[in-house]
This record gives sequence, C-alpha cells and structure tokens, in this order.
Amino acid sequence: MKKKVVVGMSGGVDSSVAAYLLKEQGYEVIGVTMQIWQDEQELEKEENGGCCGLSAVEDARRVAQYLQIPYYVMNFKEEFREKVMNYFVEEYLHGRTPNPCIACNRYVKWESLLQRSIAIGADYIATGHYARIRQLPGGRYAICKSATDQKDQTYALYNLTQYQLAHTLMPVGEYRKEEIRGLAERAGLPVAQKPDSQEICFIPDNDYAGFIDREAGERAPGPGDFVTSSGEILGRHKGITHYTVGQRKGLQLSMGHPVFVTRICPDTNEVVIGEGEDVFSDELFCDRINYMGMEDLQGTKRVLAKIRYGHKGAYGAIEKVGEDRIRCRFEEPVRAVTPGQAVVFYENECVLGGGTIL
Repeated sequence: MKKKVVVGMSGGVDSSVAAYLLKEQGYEVIGVTMQIWQDEQELEKEENGGCCGLSAVEDARRVAQYLQIPYYVMNFKEEFREKVMNYFVEEYLHGRTPNPCIACNRYVKWESLLQRSIAIGADYIATGHYARIRQLPGGRYAICKSATDQKDQTYALYNLTQYQLAHTLMPVGEYRKEEIRGLAERAGLPVAQKPDSQEICFIPDNDYAGFIDREAGERAPGPGDFVTSSGEILGRHKGITHYTVGQRKGLQLSMGHPVFVTRICPDTNEVVIGEGEDVFSDELFCDRINYMGMEDLQGTKRVLAKIRYGHKGAYGAIEKVGEDRIRCRFEEPVRAVTPGQAVVFYENECVLGGGTIL
C-alpha cells in the first residue's frame, strides 16, 4: 500500500520539485498550501509574494494540476497570527531580535500542518527545505546539512521535535539548488524559473519597525537616547524596534568613526553604542533548549555553534548551567551575539540541538 504524504507547497520551485520527486518515488502525494495571510486589502494580498501569499496559491495549484495530485488550501491564519506575528512583535518590544521563520517552522508548518495531515490519514508531511533527516545510531532523529552549504536551511529547523522528524520527508536536501532547477526544467514544472522569495512573508516591504509600530499601537516605543556603556548620552534614536545588536548603518550619529549597537535596553528605552571590539563576545547563554541529535547534555561538549542564519559557525564548548540553560564558550570571539536569535549546535553536520540567545 502506498504511503501518503502531504507536501507543503509554497508555489516555489523547491516545494514543487519535492512534490514531483515524491510522486516519482511512488508516494501518494497531496499538495497543501497554508493560508497564513491576514485580512488585509485585496490589492495587498495580490502583491504579497512571500512563501504563502495569494500568488503562491495560484502557482502551487498550477503545479499540482500538472502533477495530477490533489491540492488544497488549509487555513492557518489564527496559528500564524499567534505563534509567529505576535511573537515577532513582542520580541522586538522586549529588545530582542527574533527569527520568525524558526517559529513558523516549529508551530505552523510542522505542529499544525502535521496534526491536520495525520488526521486525514497521511503518514508524512514533506517540505522543500535544503536539509536531510537522519536517524542516528542511538535511535534519535536529527536534521543534517544538505548537499549544498550555499542553501543549507538546517539552522531554521533546529526546534523540531522527535515526533515531527519521524513523520517528515525532505527530498530536496539531497540536491544542490542548480540541480533542483534542472529537475524542474526537465519535468516541465511551470515554476521552474520562479525566483526565490527573500523577505519575511508578512512584511513584504521589509519595514520591520513600521510593521511593529502598527501592530503594537500605543505600546510602540517612541524615540529615546543613544548612550555609551557608561551612560553618556550621544544623541536620539527613532525607537528601539529600529535597531539590532551589531548594527552600524542607519544610526545617524556623527562620531567621526564607525560605531555599533552593543545592547538594547527596553526598560530605559536606550540603545547602547560602542566600538567595533565591543560587539565581540567569547561566550553566550541560551534557554528554551530543544535537544535533537542528543537526548540531554552531560558535562562539557565541543560543538560548532551557529548564532544566526548566515553565520558559518564557530567552535566552542557547551555545558548546562541550569535546567533550561546552556553556556557556550567560544574558542575565538564571535561578532554580534544577538538576544532573541537562535544558537544551533552541530556535530558532524548534524544538529544536536539549540536554544534562544539570552
């Protein structure tokens, strides 16, 4: 009997090829696009070209028709609003820099979609992520790096659970991006040349601060002081939601040399400014730990740690310093450890786990 798999189809080339590959492998494939856009104006919906905008539905539907697989649009607006958009706003209001894709992956693309897929008799869900799922010798599942470092998406998937991994397929992880485009061309998929989406899907204009201010309403932080670490006032800032640790551009401070954001203080509505060397750290702490390739952390362990999506990783030693807290001491200082971002720990290309930087 054929195994049934629900493929999350964004209308892009990667998820379309994932559906094509799984059908070729003999699975019973169902295409699903998650409706996550909110009740904005019709024109805005048309222009929302993110991973789950209205144009995504039309492209995904065309691919499903071409592949001759059933296709549905499932409404996840409430889950997306609560778990991703509200989280995004609250983190910025508290002086942190969140990663909404990680929250979306964990709570919407997996938790909610998997729940509904299992309910309709599916064995698996599948996505077009550039990552691989491996069952390690101890029996645990882990996300492992894809065939291409250039498009590796393991960082944004560190928060998945063992149950979710056991019911997930990622066929695209075995290929490089150019191979996926080639497969799409040869298969005749109508989205073979569609460009990749770059922006956060619910902020297509990339104006994070404007979005946060609108969502927060009266709670939106107003202008405040740029200060040094010793409290000296250097000038006025536009509001803490406009800044992130390590930022140099857009500060509009006439200091005569480059300066950087080193800390954001929501309690005092201050943004702390420092020199280049002040944005380097030799350790970090994280909480909200998700263990993946390891069941728990005993003693000290040497790992490769990534502190942001585009970070190539730095070696360090991790140890527990509380029930839900890990300290990572780096072998060489790393730049711009940013509260709210994820730190993900790797060993031999596989994700051991990760947490949220404090």
